[in-house]
Amino acid sequence: MNRALPAVRLRVPTDEDAVTWHRIFAHPDVMEFHGGRPAELSVYEELTARQRRHDAELGFCLWSMLDEEGRVIGFTGAQPWEREWGPTGEIEIGWRLAREHWGKGYVTAAALQTLDRVRAAGLTDVVALVKARNARSTAVTQRLGMRLAETFTVPASGEECHCYRLDL
Repeated sequence: MNRALPAVRLRVPTDEDAVTWHRIFAHPDVMEFHGGRPAELSVYEELTARQRRHDAELGFCLWSMLDEEGRVIGFTGAQPWEREWGPTGEIEIGWRLAREHWGKGYVTAAALQTLDRVRAAGLTDVVALVKARNARSTAVTQRLGMRLAETFTVPASGEECHCYRLDL
């Protein structure tokens, strides 16, 4: 049975969003596939600043995700994959959501908006890297119509990571 997706709005992250991201992503469940522990506030300050640059230069970024009441509940969007391993140079879509909002369709709704926005920016394809054990994110890639294309090993952890692709 398909349920209606929630209303979600995306906007370029502000300086204040760094504080919110730091707070809502401090939950251990949220960070399970992102290093296992919360990042310092300075990481989110740099990340939000970089996303503002991406938006200005590329026309897309990791946008702050807002719920029906206008509260920041996470992020979704796209950015260049800049690591030396994986799909270097390609555009990766991604998401992270506050724990209390899991299982309600927010990520799928926001990721669909992301695909519309990157398509409008002229992209012809995107990738999503998901740790093999991350069943929730794998399910999102499937709902988006992505296909498993490659498998990588994360150098720092040795974990298996799946690269999903989508032609836009």
